[in-house]
Amino acid sequence: MTDLARFIEYTILKPDTTLAEVRQLCEKAVQHNFAAVCIPPLYVRDAHRLLGEDRKIRLATVVSFPMGYSAIAAKSEEIRRAIDDGADDVDTVVNIAAIRTGNWTHVEHDIDAIARATHMRGRTMKLILECGLLTADDIKRLCDMAHEARISWVKTGTGFHGYPATPEMVRQLRAAAHPSMKVKAAGGIRDIATAQSLIAAGADSIGTSALLI
Repeated sequence: MTDLARFIEYTILKPDTTLAEVRQLCEKAVQHNFAAVCIPPLYVRDAHRLLGEDRKIRLATVVSFPMGYSAIAAKSEEIRRAIDDGADDVDTVVNIAAIRTGNWTHVEHDIDAIARATHMRGRTMKLILECGLLTADDIKRLCDMAHEARISWVKTGTGFHGYPATPEMVRQLRAAAHPSMKVKAAGGIRDIATAQSLIAAGADSIGTSALLI
């Protein structure tokens, strides 16, 4: 468990998530020395207080989740507020609707803006691609845009659209992304064997709501 723990971003993103559940999540993360917690934006300030100023566990939240088609200005404001509340990492969904429409100019502006909003405050962006809804060419183009915008992480998906993370997705992202970039797998990861298969495929982080012990 010790080796696996350093990959785990212990996650709760249900629409009916309560503060009590976030508190329990943080306590379990500390107990098992997980790498991070990932929680709804509503509770970032609370989680920051619960984990403490000297925490070793990173605090992550989500932006434009799970659809990704919020206005660029809205995404940037969500990022600003999340970081002001104490988030270390912001997992932000790309504008899948714009991609499917072929509006790549909008996609590029979207990625540039959210990257800038994060970098200006010295925090980390994880760009959620939703691989199950995209073509291989889409994924490669998005990875190139992310690298150009100095985004250091790409993520397989939200887990909310029926496409759980698979080793094939991780390998595809690993091949499409710049070698300096990291890959987070998330969605449908319920057991240790699945997590280990994703790590073996090249995942640097595992987002899961299951307590993998």
